[in-house]
Amino acid sequence: MTSPQGSWTGGALTARSFLKPHHVARAVFHPTWIPESLDPSVDALKKARVIAGAVAAFGVYTFVEGGFAFDEMLNNAATACVVLLFITPLTVGLMLYLWRRSGAGTVGQLREPLVRSLKLLLLFIGSAFGTVLVFRLGDAFGTLGGLLFSAIGLWLAFFVIAGAYRISGNFFGTAVVHRCLPPLLAAVTSWLMAIPDLVTGDLHGLGLALGFVFILGAPITVTGIALLEMGRLRSRYGIRLAAHPATLPPTPAPTPPPPPYAPNGFVPPQGNPYAPPAGNPYGPPQGNPYAPGPRNPYHPR
Repeated sequence: MTSPQGSWTGGALTARSFLKPHHVARAVFHPTWIPESLDPSVDALKKARVIAGAVAAFGVYTFVEGGFAFDEMLNNAATACVVLLFITPLTVGLMLYLWRRSGAGTVGQLREPLVRSLKLLLLFIGSAFGTVLVFRLGDAFGTLGGLLFSAIGLWLAFFVIAGAYRISGNFFGTAVVHRCLPPLLAAVTSWLMAIPDLVTGDLHGLGLALGFVFILGAPITVTGIALLEMGRLRSRYGIRLAAHPATLPPTPAPTPPPPPYAPNGFVPPQGNPYAPPAGNPYGPPQGNPYAPGPRNPYHPR
């Protein structure tokens, strides 16, 4: 599978865009070279996977800890970035090894999309660590410097949070390499984030039963949705995770949504249905029927 050509943002950013960090995050962390979802059902599963991960990462944690701690969120984001920095290349590298062993294609065929995905990974991790660094530097300066760094840090925080939402859906654009990689990476990452708590027995003071439900709820939910997503790709489009991207059938163009004015997806025929058709059979005949012909026998000579 080759990566489509085009610029990173597709010209979507303007000077006014930087007033809204989520607009910048959408352009930066969901570049134009990332392929769109094949159909609405796969896109709905992807959104469900993102929501399940977000609820597990923020909602449940906030409920268990009894409040939302901004510093704790920054530390967790930095930890998650370290995990992503190692687990994403490792998982993709394992799949490249399996695809190469199959003999159906080479790693060189995937070099360009792999490089683009790696750039997106490093860009997100750099943004997250940069946000943490800005907030830490704000404490080392006076009041004026602290206010300046706080303003920059808040902009970066909204930028990274919006970027994390985009990244959770496309998983660093790895769908441009293989469409099954984003759900696979989501499942692997969710399990790796839960394993340390299982190994150390850190159940967050919830007791054995509730602690295991809290820890295992996120990876089980994300994995179930990811398996369903990959099952849809396999059954509907013939896209299998074990198949080298070069051997996959060409994917059809994404189904465009119906126009917003069309009820139930029905698009009425275009044009005026009451207009007379071309060549009105009820109109007068063309030309003068009483004009003498070229050899009219009744015309006086």
